[in-house]
Amino acid sequence: MSEIESKPSLYAVLAEYSTPEAMLQAAEKVRDAGYKRVDALTPFPVHGIVEALGLPKSRMAGLVLAGAIAGCIFGFALQTWLTVFQYPHVISGRPYFSWPNYIPVIFETTVLFAGLTAFVGMLVRNNLPRPYHPVFSAPHVEDSTTSKFVILIEAIDPKFDRQVTMDFLRKTGADHVTEAKFEDADTERNEAPLLS
Repeated sequence: MSEIESKPSLYAVLAEYSTPEAMLQAAEKVRDAGYKRVDALTPFPVHGIVEALGLPKSRMAGLVLAGAIAGCIFGFALQTWLTVFQYPHVISGRPYFSWPNYIPVIFETTVLFAGLTAFVGMLVRNNLPRPYHPVFSAPHVEDSTTSKFVILIEAIDPKFDRQVTMDFLRKTGADHVTEAKFEDADTERNEAPLLS
């Protein structure tokens, strides 16, 4: 006998603001209230939003550095193996291990590995490609790509309580507070009215 697990229906609660300044002030209140699973949707980059929300610093820089170091080591090891062990030739009287000649290949493998690490790392860390995201089900969320500023608090946040969180976001000065729900692939888009 197998028990069917019910999927949660609510993904997040979204608050919409008219100006980036209002969103930044609200983001600081959200951070100070202790919410951790938060994000912001804006039509253009807003300076200071990462700090205002208290989001942790991205680990991509360290990941790309590790990829670059691996590429450097790989380029050096490849050149050493080829010129010293696999195909040893005396060229212009140089010794087999003539490391200054390795620099162009080392540079190229360093850049290649760093670039590939950045590409694959961004795909994996952002769960891409993902043609659908639950936040798309929220009414009027498309305004965040043109004129509105949105803060969302995910339902999996340890501090999340649907009604308390919605009331809290209203108190931050939000123009509208609404929900983003999970949808099945065969259901219509949720067109529920905005909650204010």
